[in-house]
Amino acid sequence: MDIVDKTILTYSEQHTSPSSTLLAKIDRDTQAEVMYPRMLSGHLQGRILSMLSKMLQPKRILELGTFTGYSALCLAEGLIDGGKIITIENNSELESRICSYVNQSPYSEAIELKIGTAVDVIPTLDEMFDLVFIDADKVNYSLYYNLVFDKVCPGGYIIADNVLWSGKVLGSDDYKDEDTRSLVDFNSMIREDSRVENVLLPVRDGLMIIRKLNP
Repeated sequence: MDIVDKTILTYSEQHTSPSSTLLAKIDRDTQAEVMYPRMLSGHLQGRILSMLSKMLQPKRILELGTFTGYSALCLAEGLIDGGKIITIENNSELESRICSYVNQSPYSEAIELKIGTAVDVIPTLDEMFDLVFIDADKVNYSLYYNLVFDKVCPGGYIIADNVLWSGKVLGSDDYKDEDTRSLVDFNSMIREDSRVENVLLPVRDGLMIIRKLNP
């Protein structure tokens, strides 16, 4: 299901600042050479992530789900001097591709790739983050949220991708698969969490923007 009219989406992309030559290359390579290329953030969402990062000027970012590195490079554009991204990817077959792209970018010193499951890696991280981007397996979104919450600075942000899941979150319970049910539960959990404020943006496949309130 297309949740945004294709002509509107095309118009929006045409009237959005262009991405870098490297990001365009990653997009082309991923579409041609990597399974499930739809997992890539893409131009419009990538520019949104870049803009949000530039607005927040984070010192530390955590990303769950690197895929081919596109979103990590977009988020890196807003890091302050000396800032850092830790990005976690479970698929070890993508490691060399990710490292190659990162090394071609201006952010090679700022991006640290960790190969492994987010459930295993997150508890080992002994630092606080200004921004967390969740774009990993959908069935564990609520678990990831709970694992990272205490590692987010007060006033910091969590962004979760794919929360509309091609519109399937609107279907009846009889037609919801495990991923869809998990996302429905995640969206409800965020709405009811008094520790945060949030907005669900119907951009691409849905972006949930969550701000952790000051205690």
